[in-house]
Amino acid sequence: NVMASQEEVDKEVKLLLEEMERLGTKGADGKLTCKFGALIKDDRCSNIFEAIVGTLRAAKKKKIINFEGQMLLSPAHDDVDIVVL
Repeated sequence: NVMASQEEVDKEVKLLLEEMERLGTKGADGKLTCKFGALIKDDRCSNIFEAIVGTLRAAKKKKIINFEGQMLLSPAHDDVDIVVL
C-alpha cells in the first residue's frame, strides 16, 4: 500500500525534525541547522531511524530540509549542515 508507506515517511520526517531541534542550533537567520554527523552518531537517532539517509533524502525531496549533495555518508559528510527550510 503506497499510502501507508507515505504516512510512514511523513512520520519519520516529523521525527527527524524533532531530533534536529534537539541536536541542532538556530542560526542568526532563525533557521535550524544540524550537522549530519550529530544525527548519525546520536544513540537516540540510531534507535529511531532504520535508514536515516533515506529519511533525509525524502525530507529534502519534499523541500522540508536542504543539504549539499545528493546523499550523505558518514564519516565523509559528518560536517555537512542540514538546514530546515
